[in-house]
Amino acid sequence: MDQAVSESIVIVEPSSGWRSLGLASLWEYHELLYFLLWRDVKGRYRQMAFGPLWIVAQPLVNMLTFSLVFGRLAGLPSDGVPYPVFTLVALLPWQFFANATRNAANSLLNEQHVISKVYYPRLLIPISTVLSALVDFMVSFILIVIMLVFYRVVPPVTIVVLPLYLLLAAAAALGVGLLLASLAVKFRDVPLGLNLALTVWQYVTPVAYSATLVPEQWRTIYRLNPMAVVVEGFRSALLRRQFGPVDSITLASVAIVVVILVAGAYYFRATERTIVDVL
Repeated sequence: MDQAVSESIVIVEPSSGWRSLGLASLWEYHELLYFLLWRDVKGRYRQMAFGPLWIVAQPLVNMLTFSLVFGRLAGLPSDGVPYPVFTLVALLPWQFFANATRNAANSLLNEQHVISKVYYPRLLIPISTVLSALVDFMVSFILIVIMLVFYRVVPPVTIVVLPLYLLLAAAAALGVGLLLASLAVKFRDVPLGLNLALTVWQYVTPVAYSATLVPEQWRTIYRLNPMAVVVEGFRSALLRRQFGPVDSITLASVAIVVVILVAGAYYFRATERTIVDVL
């Protein structure tokens, strides 16, 4: 009897320093990840009059605004593509990245009432918010399909690489979100600073304009911005007849994302043991 009882005991210990990420435990709780994802997607628009229509409303309004201000009034070039399509193809991956980063950074604060009562791998929380933003992206992608059909733009064969750029945006969002989620628990003004940073980040990313407008002497530094690679990658995959440049600068940008993701995950795990106490 005593042996049966002892075998059913599970000991939960706080993490100590820079330990392993515990990826095996994430798989053990994969059903909980599905629940968190479904709850977030379902509950976000439950009491809204227009519900999921808000998913497409934001990029649609931004596309119309950018088309009027930058396309018509400022007359910015769009690489021979109708400007609404040109900017929408960039807006959707940017919106996905911004929403995923913002949600991941705020995830621990939003779930503090659960974290303090129930144990489960905390990494599931920011991961579920990034996946939730990915679901929104999939829904809003129908706007691109409609615009391509309306303007009679046939996507080239390069569309097959589109998931790779989407994966890069997701990795960047999760890495930054993990770093900021731990900091947001201690410093509640982190979300405010993130909103300002994302605003600046959007304007140094070729969302409303073509990367060809960037002066030649600045393009190397400019392309180290992972979201510049993602946005230009989306345009190459959906609108152009050739693949975007994959050179040492592009690979360096990908490496930056990998470093941010790994550093964010390990920092999150290293500070996980103090999260409950601070909350």
